[in-house]
Amino acid sequence: MLNIIQYPSCSSCRKAQKWLESQEIPFTSTHIVEATPTAEEIKTLWKNSGLPLKKFFNTSGKKYRELALKDKLLTMTEDEQLALLASDGMLIKRPIVTDGKKVTVGFKEETFDETWK
Repeated sequence: MLNIIQYPSCSSCRKAQKWLESQEIPFTSTHIVEATPTAEEIKTLWKNSGLPLKKFFNTSGKKYRELALKDKLLTMTEDEQLALLASDGMLIKRPIVTDGKKVTVGFKEETFDETWK
């Protein structure tokens, strides 16, 4: 079964959830702030996604801008970046959808069609 790690008021998360429902794909939902993934969980998601780690950062988020992460990420180690992501769910790009093996980050209908149909 799929798990969607999301923030309820996020429009991309709502679109992803609506897409899954329209395809009649069962899923569970995890609130990204109330149950922020640990650094180890994020590392597993990242490795399974095949994406660069920087794609897991919510670059359009207020917290990302407040912490001036655009420049700081360049000098941070992977472990430091993982710890930072695990410290605040609002820093993580959402939604993250996983079946335990495959992972998508964000919502693009084409990607969902390819990955989850």
